[in-house]
Amino acid sequence: MIYLRLFWSYLKIGLFGFGGGYAMLALIENEIVGSGWITEKMFTDIVAISQMTPGPIGINSATYIGYVVPAESSAAFSNPFWGVLGAILCTFTVVLPSFLLVVYTSHLIRKHHDSWVVKGLFSGLRPVIVGMIASAAMLLMNGENFGTDTRDVVWSISLCAAAFCVVYFAKIHPIWVIIAAGLAGYFIFI
Repeated sequence: MIYLRLFWSYLKIGLFGFGGGYAMLALIENEIVGSGWITEKMFTDIVAISQMTPGPIGINSATYIGYVVPAESSAAFSNPFWGVLGAILCTFTVVLPSFLLVVYTSHLIRKHHDSWVVKGLFSGLRPVIVGMIASAAMLLMNGENFGTDTRDVVWSISLCAAAFCVVYFAKIHPIWVIIAAGLAGYFIFI
């Protein structure tokens, strides 16, 4: 049944999705697109929608995928009720491992934060999380986001580099960069 498969997939994503939503993207893509539930283009659209809506990207994408996948898997689940059930299941499941881990380990970490074991664990996790976020960035550098013809690719790379520079070096607030990028995209790609 699709709900058991969604539960299992999002339990794995929740258990091994260290580093937040962007670090989870490779896991989500592997579990969801790899299972054939949605296409690569649909995944890219879900990531874009999840970034624009309030809340963590991992949870937003879980909610959206949980809503869409039951209807995509079978016409019997095309009723919105089944989508809402899938959205609740995926959202709950992706949050559950983190919630339990925080509840059961927070007092231990607080008590032993000076321990060489805890320091070693976090020292090992930090670079891996940066690598997973870099992997998510590379995963999103595809034809769906950057276009396929040379003109679109050049403009997309230019906008990507400009956005990075003005946020990182000029310290312009990301909201203003998003608004400017939307306006630029309207005039460039229309």
